[in-house]
This record gives sequence, structure tokens and C-alpha cells, in this order.
Amino acid sequence: MLQQSNLVDKFLSYLHVERRLSNHTQKAYQRDLRKLADYCEAQNITSWQALDHHYVRKFVAEQHRIGLGGASLQRLLSAVRTFCEYLIREEILTNNPAIGIRTPKTSRKLPDVLDVDQTNQLLAFNDKDPLNIRDRAIMELFYSSGLRLSELVNLNVNDLDLNNATVEVTGKGNKTRILPVGRYACTALMEWFEQRQKFLRDSNSALFLSRLGRRISPRTIQLRIRERARKQGISTTVYPHLLRHSFASHMLESSTNLRAVQELLGHENIATTQIYTHLDFQHLAKVYDQAHPRAKKKPGSRVKTFKTP
Repeated sequence: MLQQSNLVDKFLSYLHVERRLSNHTQKAYQRDLRKLADYCEAQNITSWQALDHHYVRKFVAEQHRIGLGGASLQRLLSAVRTFCEYLIREEILTNNPAIGIRTPKTSRKLPDVLDVDQTNQLLAFNDKDPLNIRDRAIMELFYSSGLRLSELVNLNVNDLDLNNATVEVTGKGNKTRILPVGRYACTALMEWFEQRQKFLRDSNSALFLSRLGRRISPRTIQLRIRERARKQGISTTVYPHLLRHSFASHMLESSTNLRAVQELLGHENIATTQIYTHLDFQHLAKVYDQAHPRAKKKPGSRVKTFKTP
């Protein structure tokens, strides 16, 4: 039996209280560390002090062997590395045995995006039903400011400053950023404010309310956006993060300012933002193939292959 098993619980409390990580992230850490604890017990490791570089490398290799993919292995190793840093802080370990261990590289899937015409088609409705007015304000704000779903759900009325066309957002790691709000989004939000009083119960400060007067749930937003996209004739599945991806892609296409887009999205690492440059290149390559006279292939023609002499 692994001694000091309560250290995982203390670590999770540290993530909640000091690091202020989301519940979703805490649960992911908990699952990954449960796997590590099970592995240690199977290897007859009785204390965290006995966890060394050799055991961690074998643990990662075993998880890969049973089918865990590259991205999941990277997340798993990140959880182990962070936990070991905590154990060093608590003077349980003297060094981090997870440092220097590599996981198999994984190809990064490019995010789906709506093009500008599809986005305009999605937002081209002017239904006067109060809930539809709310939904339009939600979608305009997603696309105008590139918010995450959790960020939008947690917005309060006081976070929005329509006079200056800005919104203050609390993102990952409890970090705040102030974002511009576009003209169309401001108009949609003002229309929603006129309707919001109809749903207000008990002085709820939430910006977006459900039909029962509670803070709107993430699931409700997902379902309402999907249904609205279907009504607008969008063939692809539309979800909140798709609007964030579309915002980022369209911003880069127009400005090519990667650092600015990083700030707007709230990415800690610019490498996360760089994936949208690949989308931009795909767009340019498509335009090139359609427009350049020597890029077009003749019908039925085959590309010749050449062998190096």
C-alpha cells in the first residue's frame, strides 16, 4: 500500500486554493495521479520518495503501450511533473523525476472554422423573441471578442462597459483581460439588456440569464447555438469554441499580428496561437491554387515524378 496517499488530496486542494485551476482541470489531474498511484502500488513502491526517473519513464511507456495517445501522454506527464514539483515544495522529494522524459510526438489537428460568409449567415437573424435576442447577443459576443465558453458564462453585468465598448474577462488561472466589443455585438447586447429585466430574479448579477432567471448554463448555450445554426442553414455543426476559432482565424487573416491575437485570446504561450497561422496558410494556399495560372492542373493530367540521378 502506497504511504502518504493523502498527499494527492493535499495537492488537489493546493490546485484549487492557490493555483485556482478549474474543476475540469482538477478532475483531469486527479484521474492522471490515480493512474500513477495504481502503477506505484503494482510496482511495490511504498512511498513517493521512491519515485525516480526510471519508474516515471516506465509508467509513461506502459500508458503508451495500452493505447494512450501522444496528447494524452503529454497531459499525463504534465500532471506528474506538477505533482512532483509540489512534493519538492513539501520536502518529500529533492528533485523532479519527471523532468527530461519525452512523449511521442503527436500531429496537431487544425481547428475547424467558419468562413466570413458562413459567420454572417449564422448571425443574420433578427427574431424579436426575448430568448432569441439573448442568443444573438451571446453569439455576437463570442465572435466579436473570442471568448471561451466558461468566460462568457461567468460574465456579470458589471464586467461589460458598453460606453467604452469593452468587456473584462476572467480566463484560465483566474487571469483577467480587457477585450474590445464590436459594434454589432454592442447593439445586440443593448437589445438584450432591454429584455433581461423580464428574466431577472433576486438581483442576479449574471450577464446572461436562463428563462428561469438563473445564470445560463454552458449546456444551454451549446444546444441553442447548434439549433440556431441549423435554422440558419449552416451544414456544419456549430459550437461555442468554433466561434472563438473563427474569430482568431479571421483576425489573423486581416491583421497578421500574432502577438495581438495571442493577447486577445488569453493564450499564455504563443505556440498555442500559432496554430491559426497554419489555418491562414491553408487559406492562402487555396487562393493560390485557384488563382495562379501555373498552379491549376489540367483535367486528366498527371504530375510527373523525377528520380534523383
